[in-house]
Parts: sequence; C-alpha cells; structure tokens
Amino acid sequence: MTSRLPDASAGLGLRRVLLDALQALPAEALPPFDFLECAPENWIGVGGKFGAAFDALAARHPIACHGLSLSLGGTAPLDETFLARVRRFLERYQVPLYSEHLSYCTDDGHLYDLLPLPFTEEAVRHVAARIRRVQDALGRRIAIENISYYAAPWQAMDEASFVRAVLEEADCDLLLDVNNVYVNAINHGYDARQYLAAMPSARVVSYHVAGHYDEAEDLKIDTHGAPVKDDVWALLAEAYRLHGVRPTLLERDFNLPPLPVLLEEVGRIRAIQRAAVPAREAARV
Repeated sequence: MTSRLPDASAGLGLRRVLLDALQALPAEALPPFDFLECAPENWIGVGGKFGAAFDALAARHPIACHGLSLSLGGTAPLDETFLARVRRFLERYQVPLYSEHLSYCTDDGHLYDLLPLPFTEEAVRHVAARIRRVQDALGRRIAIENISYYAAPWQAMDEASFVRAVLEEADCDLLLDVNNVYVNAINHGYDARQYLAAMPSARVVSYHVAGHYDEAEDLKIDTHGAPVKDDVWALLAEAYRLHGVRPTLLERDFNLPPLPVLLEEVGRIRAIQRAAVPAREAARV
C-alpha cells in the first residue's frame, strides 16, 4: 500500500523546463520541497533523456499526480485503456495522491480546456457514477479538484453545494484549490471564506495555490503564470484554520522564473503550515 504524504508538506509542480535545475539540487541536503506533482498524461511512455530524468527524480522525491484528461463530467465513455495505463503508472511510482478536475474536456475529441458542469442533481449523479468507475478501475480513492470557470451552463444549486453533493455521491476526496476559490468568488460574486467553510473537512486531502491575472476589479483569470497573490495566501491560511494542514502544491505552468524564486514560494507554504499548527492547537484549549 502506498504511504500518504505528510499533512505538513509542500510540493512543486514538475515541469520539463525545471528538470535540469531539479536534478542539480544536492542529493545529500534536505530538499527545499517535500514532493513533486505531475500530470501522468505528460509522462506515461516517455523515454530517453526526459524519461531517465523523471525516473531519477522519482527515486529521490515522492510523486503526486494531477490528471488533465479523464473528462470526469463528459458524456463519452471513459477511456478504459488510458485508465489501465494510469493505474500502472501510479503503481510503478508508488504515487500517494491522484487527483482530477471536476469538469469535462472532451466532446468527440479533446477540447484542451477544463469546462464547467451544470450545477444540477442530474449532473451530480452523472459525474459521481463516472468517479466511482474510475476509482474501481484504479483500485484507489481519487480526489477531485474544484475548477475555475467563467460562464456557468446552469445552476440549480450553488457551487459549494454541487461540490459537496458530488463528493458524497461518489464517496471520493477533495483537492481544494484555494486560488480557484478566490478567482470564482470575485468573478461570480460570492464569499470565498463562506465557500471554504462549506467544504467537508474529512474529505480535504490536499490543497493547490497558484497565481492569477487581474483583468479587472471584478474579473480574475486563473493563469498559473504569476506569483501567488497575498489574498490567496491569506485564504490558504484560512483553509488550514478550517480544515487543517494538508499537502499543498505550488502550481506554476507559464512564465516560470528560476527555480530559487519558485522555492521561495514553496517556503512560504511551509511557513504558513508551521504557523497554522499551533493556532489550531490553541483553538482546542
């Protein structure tokens, strides 16, 4: 059985452009991060220089996985062949945490975007059944991530209620993306802290933080291409207060700065985690 990541752990998204810098870190020193996260789609079947570099890093650091293409909310049949390949990948690298997006990304082909589901009871039943099938195929629980979205197809319930209903119906876990909560709260006019408070603590197994672009006061774009904003750091601290410290990943996909700059943000995650633990202990007294 694959071991869990420690709750007080901070990770970095694994991108190919970072491979050389990550491999150059001294093996004898304590690593400046606790785990790396990758999309299995980007590494399944990769050989040569990149495959060897991935294997070397996986031998030194725990690997978490965050999928991009299951299309959990889609209407096309799940790709059982792909699921079998994912399972072999997760087992080969003893991946402790696998997550996917609460969205769809296919319609007679891959759409290369994460599109929102209607917030309806029918959608709850549909996506939950597919999540259960994925969990059966992989032989493990998975976590679903709340996505950022800019247009809602239909909302018979609010977003938080929809996410809770899916978690309950599917009996799966939650990867709580704090930046997505912040972006959606601004764009759709709800209270981010109320959203966090509505999430079921027992199902929160991980967090993501990332940067976004301020298009306007009332429009934020989830880019993963900038430093994390102070308001998002504050929201992460609030999530820790409400739900406890869990493994937390810094996502950065574009405009990547040098590795030391990224590691400063990973260090900030660790600092917020350290501050959160005594605060929760004091609250119990």
